[in-house]
Amino acid sequence: MGILTRYILRAHVAPFFFALSVLTGILLINTIAKRLEGMAGRGLSWSVMAEVLFLSLPHILALTLPMAVLVATLYAFTQLASENEVTAIKASGINLNRLLIPLLLAATVFGGGMVWFNDRVLPETNHELKVLLLDIQRKSPTLTFKEQSLNPVRVDGSSRARYYLQAQEIRPATNQLRDVVIWDFSEPGQERTVYADSGVMAFNQEHTDLFLMLYDGWVNQIDHDTPARFVRSYFTQYQIQMRGVGNQLTRSQNGAHRSDREMTLDMLQAGADSARVEAGQLRDRIREASRRTVDQILTGPGALAYGEYLDGDSPVREADFVSPRTRRHRSTAVYDDLTRRAYVEVSSLDSRARSLDQRANEYMVEYHKKFAISWAVIVFVLLGAPLAVRFPRGGVGLVIAASIGIFSIYYAGLIGGESLGDQGKVPPWLAMWSPNILFFFIALWGLSRIGKEGATTRGGGWEDMSDAIRGMAMAPVRVLRRKEEAT
Repeated sequence: MGILTRYILRAHVAPFFFALSVLTGILLINTIAKRLEGMAGRGLSWSVMAEVLFLSLPHILALTLPMAVLVATLYAFTQLASENEVTAIKASGINLNRLLIPLLLAATVFGGGMVWFNDRVLPETNHELKVLLLDIQRKSPTLTFKEQSLNPVRVDGSSRARYYLQAQEIRPATNQLRDVVIWDFSEPGQERTVYADSGVMAFNQEHTDLFLMLYDGWVNQIDHDTPARFVRSYFTQYQIQMRGVGNQLTRSQNGAHRSDREMTLDMLQAGADSARVEAGQLRDRIREASRRTVDQILTGPGALAYGEYLDGDSPVREADFVSPRTRRHRSTAVYDDLTRRAYVEVSSLDSRARSLDQRANEYMVEYHKKFAISWAVIVFVLLGAPLAVRFPRGGVGLVIAASIGIFSIYYAGLIGGESLGDQGKVPPWLAMWSPNILFFFIALWGLSRIGKEGATTRGGGWEDMSDAIRGMAMAPVRVLRRKEEAT
């Protein structure tokens, strides 16, 4: 059995490295095509371009390594079956499923190595690549901000910052902001603090002025003529124009905030826990604000109405000056104002809580993705062997067609599951492990039939595959026909 084990393992080595090099090369060319437009015309040296490509390799390898395992398994077992070696092995009394034991052991070691790679190497290279790309962007008149940091904004070459911006999350691809706070010192004596649930950044055509469109928030401002007076204005849409900022900001991107793809497993788990705790605190504030508003409404307008609508230090009785009809109108106005303020506050807090829930889901989706992609190599070994044995005359065409089909379904499932998991429609673990679970049960069904003679070197080609697919598709129709005939 030792000789056969070594023979089976050696049969996988050459196709594995060939498939790995070809697939990695194809995806690397695609990456070059995407990056070249953004790096062209910036006066970059060849060493910088080479560094960008080198830092892009780990992300590509995380995808192509499992794919290369499937290609190697399909090719190796197709060759064994087409040359009657599988028939000879079965004739000698060896169960074909036993051939998979050394491959599964090797896949287990390989999967463990991929878990380490996805946890330690991939996040660091993704982070370094992000920092490098941001540094490259600084060579053009664009403005970049750090997430979860206080970003000073200087205008018209001034040494003093006129604005300070802080955002919990920044998406460079769409220029979207979440959980935004802006301290506005552009006009002396008119300092303001702006809070918004979300926003969008955009430059004018000359790249000199930055426009911020903010949504669902409020503006805090102190009247300097009356320092004791504090004004809070609520808004659903608010625009800020920062003039002369396009070519002024030069900053280092070292220590930039990490996205979920740049975090290790420990970072992802800690980030998800922190987001859930913060979301729980916001929901506690929602309940407190709701109870406070209800208490104020039930208590009645009373002195509150007069504190807002009348001036003077001496108490005034409403019944002495105001008619009952005026009191009713005034009470309605106070109730409406309380309700509107409570609605804006609760809506803002609820939006932030849902944003934190989504962030926790994104962290856990990425957490499970690192494991799901790593252990997919075991599923691909179990799936590739019975498929290759069943259709031995498919040759290289079978290997290519089956690989493309399986890869397409698998990664489409990952992308769709990631979207559903981020939105909280399905649990994160199920979103990432569903493709593995699906192909695992298909592989078990194939392994249960691997010992049965379904094809020889004279059969098992493309015609048999098309007949098998057609038979599987028509199976439900045949069942319905038999039921109709029985009735």
